[in-house]
Amino acid sequence: MAKLNANYEAVYILDPNLGEEATAALVAKFKTLVENNGTLAEVDEWGKRHLAYPINDLNEGYYVLMTFSSAPAFPQELDRIFRITDGVMRSMIICKDE
Repeated sequence: MAKLNANYEAVYILDPNLGEEATAALVAKFKTLVENNGTLAEVDEWGKRHLAYPINDLNEGYYVLMTFSSAPAFPQELDRIFRITDGVMRSMIICKDE
């Protein structure tokens, strides 16, 4: 039987040069997107952190962790949106159930 909902964690790194308003707008955008397609458990903003290696000549990034549950098809769409959104440097989505 196929799963109806699964638990996921998404971590994404935003460009630290965006500014406070643009960063807050992106976090709110992704939060709303998850709320519309699943159940958002938590959004944990870690803030600016030093990167392990430079990405696009930047040594810092703004880290955000989201915990949510949704249908199995939604994380693929969320990943696609992360990839096409300006200001998102890296992202990773994992399924916590397995």
